[in-house]
Amino acid sequence: MKFDEIQIRVRYGETDQMGVVYHGNYALYLEMGRIEWLRKLGVSYKKMEEDGIMLPVVSLNINYKKSAGYDDLINVKTQLKKKPTAKIEFEYEITNEAG
Repeated sequence: MKFDEIQIRVRYGETDQMGVVYHGNYALYLEMGRIEWLRKLGVSYKKMEEDGIMLPVVSLNINYKKSAGYDDLINVKTQLKKKPTAKIEFEYEITNEAG
């Protein structure tokens, strides 16, 4: 499986007073996408950690095009960027219902 997609409903607590998603919450959305990508491959991240295999985030670069807002249904597309060796790289795309 090269990519997977999940949908997330933006919750009120993830936004600021203007109803816009706080920028730091996007990293949580990406993590959710990564965990589900692994799960759908039949890999348990919890089991990996119990076995001593960790997937620390060592680099994160986000280009913000437009903000998500409260109650938006966003789609997180997680894609394997290249075949894993000692590290694994993902590429993500977050879109709203309108694309």
